[in-house]
Amino acid sequence: MTAGTAGRPPSPGTASRVPPPQPAEIRYEGRHAQNPLAEAEFGKLCARLPSVLTQTARMAWAIDRAAVLLLAGCQLAVGAAAVVLLLSTARAMRSVLAAGPVSDRLHQALPALLVIAVAAAVGRVASALSSYADGRITPRLTTAADSSLVEAVCRVEAAARAEDGFADRQEAAEMGVIRGHVMVQDATRFTAAVVRMVSASGVLSVLHPLMLPLLLLAVVPAGVGAILHAKVQYETHYANVGDRNVRQNMRGWVTSPKFSDEIRANGMVPYLGFWHRTISERIDRRVLDVAPRMLRIVLASSAIGGVFLIGTWAALAWLAATGRVEPAIAATAVVAVQTTLAALGQLVIYGAAMFHTALYLADLEGFLAFAAERAPKRGRSGPGTPVEEIRLDEAVYCYPGKEIPAVAGVSLTVRRGEILAVVGENGSGKSTLTRLLAGIFLADKGTVSWNGHDLAGLAPDELWELSGLVPQNFAQWPLNVRDNVTLGQPRTGDDLLVREALDAVGLREAVDELPYGLDTLLARELWGGTELSGGQWQRLACARALYRQPDLLILDEPTSQMDARGEHAILEQIKAIAARRMTIVVTHQLVNTKIADRVVVMRHGRIAEQGTYDELAHGGGLFAELLALSNDR
Repeated sequence: MTAGTAGRPPSPGTASRVPPPQPAEIRYEGRHAQNPLAEAEFGKLCARLPSVLTQTARMAWAIDRAAVLLLAGCQLAVGAAAVVLLLSTARAMRSVLAAGPVSDRLHQALPALLVIAVAAAVGRVASALSSYADGRITPRLTTAADSSLVEAVCRVEAAARAEDGFADRQEAAEMGVIRGHVMVQDATRFTAAVVRMVSASGVLSVLHPLMLPLLLLAVVPAGVGAILHAKVQYETHYANVGDRNVRQNMRGWVTSPKFSDEIRANGMVPYLGFWHRTISERIDRRVLDVAPRMLRIVLASSAIGGVFLIGTWAALAWLAATGRVEPAIAATAVVAVQTTLAALGQLVIYGAAMFHTALYLADLEGFLAFAAERAPKRGRSGPGTPVEEIRLDEAVYCYPGKEIPAVAGVSLTVRRGEILAVVGENGSGKSTLTRLLAGIFLADKGTVSWNGHDLAGLAPDELWELSGLVPQNFAQWPLNVRDNVTLGQPRTGDDLLVREALDAVGLREAVDELPYGLDTLLARELWGGTELSGGQWQRLACARALYRQPDLLILDEPTSQMDARGEHAILEQIKAIAARRMTIVVTHQLVNTKIADRVVVMRHGRIAEQGTYDELAHGGGLFAELLALSNDR
């Protein structure tokens, strides 16, 4: 990057002369992010097709067995119809080309012509039924693949989400789901082409054994070219995974109404346009760079195949001209050649499509296996209720890829009925500590226990049934008010507890003023939706946690966006319900720690000091220093 001319900074109110920085190039790489095509040989690539067919059939069988049987029956019917049609064509041609009056020849050919018509009708009906069966399988197959991906992402250990390459692997798996909707269709058309090709080739071999090898030589180069073309296309997709993932995520931020004011008021529109255009051009450049290579593959395979195809037709003409095959057989051979060529063409097209889809499905399977390895492998028992005590003993936690632990050897005990405040500077380990207490993270060293039971041996779902968390970055779910409070886990059949939770956070009046009360959709960008203010959303997030009535309540900066009245209401409610649970409040508002029975001050992942508010405020330590800084304004 170069600075502006004359070495002078731009004057206020004028556009900067310094060009904007280029978007960082994100590469899809790492131990678990290897391109499966990098070392693959052509023979191995072709050998994948039977396994893909088997996999497709197995998945479809699990979805709808009747539809799979219908598909198989239709394929057999298509093949049988093709054989009957060609054999009947030979019989009809013998009659048509025989000596005698035209009417007699047509009369002799009529039975064969009727069989041809019936065979053609059977083939058409079988194809229609195949489409029907595909329509029964594909939607549910796609849903099953998508659901398995969503569940895998939701189930994976939280620490795995921080591993390098997780987002890229997930994006590649998403492509597997997208491609999955054509998997059955491609497999159906591929097998139909195989059946027609085998049927027509068998008839062609009977007519004259020389025809089939010549025909195969004409089509094999096209098949090789199509598979090599798919390989290059997938390599390009793989190279663009990282940039596409970043662009998609950033595009969501840029186009979201939540950030439109910040974007406009800070003059970011030109840069964001430049950023999106630049990264898109980088993606396009990779695609364009391989275009000549793809063209060479297509031209070479087409040229070689064309030479052999000319040889096939020349051989047929020579056989007919020299009398080595009778005219009726030659005419039938023309039909058989056309049928085989069409079938082989379909075989190449859909074989390449299946091969291409197989690569994306491998990404999906790889990600699901990766996620399964990182799903919680803990015990099946619960901690017992009520939860009386949570203890950390020399707990250490380090985020993947980091060298310095976020929590480094912390020992702490929290008891039922206690309010614990956790404070400290940014990056001191406050939020990580609460995630260890809640069992979201498992300690790398040391132990975290509930009621004396190590979290590593407890069922996570049972733990989280007993916890409630209000994170700093809470979700603004596009649901109605009621579901935003219950999170789809209603405790009663009426709204009494929902309204009590809204009362506790001072949001009842605002909800009553919404167009449909508890049924109001909280999503302005959706039809009929309504938006809340930042402070109202934060109150609603607190209402969710209070509604759960958990044994462990964690509030991470719960009042950062609230006005004084809302903040006071939340703090009073925390005190009112504290006796029935363990309450942990993470806050930068040190004055709010007065409600706590004990204050823990974190520094560099360790507990620097702890005590009551009064003890720490006058103790001359880090808390007193931070308190003085917050008051010196």
